[in-house]
Amino acid sequence: MDNFPIRTTVIGSYPFPAWLEYATQNLDQFGEADLKEMQEDAVAVAIQDQVNAGLDVITDGEQTRYDFNLSFYGYLHGVEQNSLVPRKWGPPAHDQRGKHRITGTLSAPRGLGVVEEFKRLKRLAPEGPVLKASLPGPFTLSGRFLPNNEYKDRYAITKALMPIVRKELEDLVQAGCQEITVDEPSMSCYAYKSDTRQFVNIFNETVESVYGKCRLSTHLCFGNYKGHAVGYRKLAPMFPAFLDFKVNEMHVEMANREFAEIEMIELIAQKVHVAVGIVDVKSYYIESVKDIKERIALCLDHAPADRLSVAPDCGLSQTARWAARLKLKSMVQGALEMRKNL
Repeated sequence: MDNFPIRTTVIGSYPFPAWLEYATQNLDQFGEADLKEMQEDAVAVAIQDQVNAGLDVITDGEQTRYDFNLSFYGYLHGVEQNSLVPRKWGPPAHDQRGKHRITGTLSAPRGLGVVEEFKRLKRLAPEGPVLKASLPGPFTLSGRFLPNNEYKDRYAITKALMPIVRKELEDLVQAGCQEITVDEPSMSCYAYKSDTRQFVNIFNETVESVYGKCRLSTHLCFGNYKGHAVGYRKLAPMFPAFLDFKVNEMHVEMANREFAEIEMIELIAQKVHVAVGIVDVKSYYIESVKDIKERIALCLDHAPADRLSVAPDCGLSQTARWAARLKLKSMVQGALEMRKNL
């Protein structure tokens, strides 16, 4: 594992180039070879932007996915996609995304596609940055399904998805992936009204077979769709239970919440590495290097530099590319300057 002070990283997603946005809405105009070329080009662009920013850790920008999790349902058998869309009009929000009907036993005979994403990233990325893969955890994935007679509630659906996610994690490690994030924003959003111990058990059982075989992290946030959060935006309900997650690093959203509860990172850093969201992906204010340095200094009041990483609050897919580039550039420059002063 690469451990050094004030590591610069990202969550996973990155903005689509404009041409890719157009192409995804007009797929019938492209052939199979066109689509493969498009995927390669989009990932190369995301890599280029991240490398130019100087990040220590990069991803493929999730350029071949639809959102951070929605495309995974296409890999699952026993699913009728988007059978229910709760709300189609009015302000864009999470409840306008489709719910899926379960029509049979849930399975993923082809996997979830993340291994192929990682292999492409490995092939296209230059030497230097650490390569990270990310995928949503089973509880977050379960939220888009409608229960039925076989899967009577969300927890039954989660239990069915756990071995599918676990197998993808194992295959990622087998493919040489050394850094993996398991995104569980639904756990963050529901912690205030749920059994957090049950969440810990779900998470740990899912990652048990790969824990200790890679740098494993989780991303805990309050949602970001069209710049809107969805959950109760407090860290306190998650802790101390979430400290028992089997991870090497835990990422928490801070910038968008004006660093409320920053003292909580001290608890996290006592057990594992803490990654702090110091760039607000929901705002088009471009943080200056001075802003970044001040935010890192605040973090260092509560966590040692050798256990601290800095990142955007969430994935950058909902932020315009021009803004994402500038935000990452400031974040990396500020971190490098702070690292030199240690």
